[in-house]
Amino acid sequence: MALASIIISTVSLLLSITVTIATLWYRGKVHMLRPMLIGFLSEEGQPKLFLRAMMYATGKRGRMVETLFLRVRRGDSTQVFNFWMYGETKPEIIGSGLMVGENGVALNHYFLPPKATAFRFLAGEYFIEVHAKILNRSKLVVLTAVKLSLSEEFATTFADPSMGILFRWMADFQCYRGEVHEPPAVGRSHSVSGAGRGKLPWA
Repeated sequence: MALASIIISTVSLLLSITVTIATLWYRGKVHMLRPMLIGFLSEEGQPKLFLRAMMYATGKRGRMVETLFLRVRRGDSTQVFNFWMYGETKPEIIGSGLMVGENGVALNHYFLPPKATAFRFLAGEYFIEVHAKILNRSKLVVLTAVKLSLSEEFATTFADPSMGILFRWMADFQCYRGEVHEPPAVGRSHSVSGAGRGKLPWA
């Protein structure tokens, strides 16, 4: 009987230590869910990428994301979009760190390439990787990667810098579907659904 009590006490102690370590010390990893919206935009003559997605941490304490950036590849051309901003509405906040907890954080993220880049949104297949620098981790982390196709028709819309191409994830078809979004008319704003109510996600 005494031996059974000792075993039960020892197991309980080990479980308590494990839970304490998991709660107080283990920070876990940062993951990003598939972006539901991805926008190809332009700002002051430069390409701009928008995406809305949720990030979450697997540990109780969460992790601090120092910065995010995109690596965009089209054919033999690769461009880094390393100026990061985020927010729900304008004005966006310049990315200077983001705490990600186990409950997740969903935000609009905006990325610009270095100034005077020659990269332009031309027709073709795009591979977009979201990279993160996590505090106290030396290696970069690839949070997610997506593949999009920009048609010739879509590419011609960038002749008007106020136009944008919005890709929405269609869960029923398991693919992204793109559509052109025009700037809202005076006195009326467009919605993501096209019903004419509410702002565009990047407006």
